[in-house]
Amino acid sequence: MSESKIRITDLREKKRRGEKIVMLTAYDANMARLLDSGGVDVLLVGDSVGVVMLGYEDTLSVTLDDMLHHTRAVARGTSRALVVADMPFMTYQVSVEEAVRNAGRLIQAGAAAVKVEGGPAITGAVRRLVEVGIPVMGHLGLRPQSVHQMGGYHRQAVQREDIEALVEDARALERAGVFAIVLEAVGHDAAQLVTAAVTVPTIGIGSGPHCDGQVLVSPDMLGLFDGQIPSFAKQYLRLVDDIRRAAREYADDVRTGRFPEVARPAATREP
Repeated sequence: MSESKIRITDLREKKRRGEKIVMLTAYDANMARLLDSGGVDVLLVGDSVGVVMLGYEDTLSVTLDDMLHHTRAVARGTSRALVVADMPFMTYQVSVEEAVRNAGRLIQAGAAAVKVEGGPAITGAVRRLVEVGIPVMGHLGLRPQSVHQMGGYHRQAVQREDIEALVEDARALERAGVFAIVLEAVGHDAAQLVTAAVTVPTIGIGSGPHCDGQVLVSPDMLGLFDGQIPSFAKQYLRLVDDIRRAAREYADDVRTGRFPEVARPAATREP
C-alpha cells in the first residue's frame, strides 16, 4: 500500500514532533517521480529552474509561463510529496489582485501551494491568497529576486539588529497566514531564533542545522549542475562526470562502429 500524500497540516505536525522536513527542488516529471519515490516530503518547483535548467543568468529572468510549464511536469510525476511552486519576480508585487490571479494559475497547473519572497511588504498579498484558499510558503533571508537591492549573494541576519528584524518579519508572515518559511543563507543563531519564535515550520538552505527542515537545489545535491555549487550544498553524487564519460564512450562507439552492433542471424539447424 502506498504512503499517504503529504499535506500542509502534516508539516506542522512534523515540527510539533521534532521530525525534520525533507525538501528538494524538481523541474520535470522524471526527476519528480524519482525524488518522490525516494521519500522527499516537499518538492519545490523553484525559480532556480532559470539558472540550473534554462540557462538564464539569474532567477529574475524566469517568467510565469516558465513556472507553469515546469509545475505541470512536476505535478504529473508526483504522487506523494507536496508540490510547491515559486511565484517568479513581479508576479505578486504589483497588486494583490495580480498576485491572486497568478497564484491561481500555478495551483491550476498542479501545485498545492505557492512560495513568495519577502517580509511585511508582501503580507497583504499573502493574507489575500490564504483567504481565497491558496496556501503560501514564505521566504526570508537571502532573497534571490531582490539580489540587486541586497547587494549580492551574502549571508544575512548576522548582526543583532538584523536578527531582530528577521524574527519580526517571520512573525509578520506567520500572522499573514503562511504555512512554512524558507530561511536562506541566514546566520545559524538567527535561524534558531526564528524557528523558536514561530509555530510554522522553518526550512533552511545554507542556514544551519536548527531549522525544522532542509531544502537543496537538486542539481546541486546530485552533482548535475555544471556550474558553481554553493559551499553549503552537500553533493551526494557527481553526475556531471558520469554523463561526460558516458557521452564520450557513446561518441567513440558510434565513430568506431561498435554501436549499434550488427545483429547476428539466429542459429539454424539442418533438418
